[in-house]
Amino acid sequence: MIYVTGERLLPHHVRAAFFDRRWRGLDPAQVRDHLDRAADELERLSRELVTTRTEAERVRQALRQWQSQHRACRLRDPDAPPGGWPR
Repeated sequence: MIYVTGERLLPHHVRAAFFDRRWRGLDPAQVRDHLDRAADELERLSRELVTTRTEAERVRQALRQWQSQHRACRLRDPDAPPGGWPR
């Protein structure tokens, strides 16, 4: 059974999908193989997304820390242009 909801499609949704059999229907083994490949790709992309989000958060924290450490440097520089960092 295939259905559409507001949920994200997750690997276990693809793996658990089933289809009604019809006379002259699709080859069930080919359908299952294709769904397994799609689920594997969704799983890989999900892991990659988690890794990317974790890395982005690490970079944001490092930037905040760097900005905090160097805020005083900008304020002490008499040659610094007013209004922020030089471009």
